[in-house]
Amino acid sequence: MRKLLALLLLLATFGCNDGDLQIASIEFDTAAIDFCDSPLTAETTLFFKLNDQEALILELESGLLLPEVTTEPRSSAIPGQSQVTYRTFTDAISSTYFCGSFPPGEPDIVLDVTAAMGEVLVSTLRNESDTTLFEHTISIQDLSLVTENGERITDLTAIEFGTITIANQ
Repeated sequence: MRKLLALLLLLATFGCNDGDLQIASIEFDTAAIDFCDSPLTAETTLFFKLNDQEALILELESGLLLPEVTTEPRSSAIPGQSQVTYRTFTDAISSTYFCGSFPPGEPDIVLDVTAAMGEVLVSTLRNESDTTLFEHTISIQDLSLVTENGERITDLTAIEFGTITIANQ
């Protein structure tokens, strides 16, 4: 009986290790896409979504936001051509964190994870009511983030990053 109890105690102690996974899931579905450039142009490459103390940052390859209707989405590989970064902070952040001349000293970055794999897809349509505007829908597929500890979170579904509208220049 003592051996059985000792075995159960060992299993309870060592059998349930979650590996201190720091990223359980990435949820930015309700967050609006944001950017710093005003007015927004086809040359804009930095976009982000904020969720209280979290940020999902997208650095697009130049030339993806063309004023041309697409029949097939334009794509850009992650990492390399485009980049996705997930960050958590010690306190809530706003767009001024990314858009200021110098990055602010606070809040501190708790976790900074760069995507190890994925693909950005951009589909473009002409706005039906104003034909000088183009609507670019940005999605990310097969996103895989790997922390410095080697912990991986992979989302094989398409993440709808958002839609932005740019005037033909």
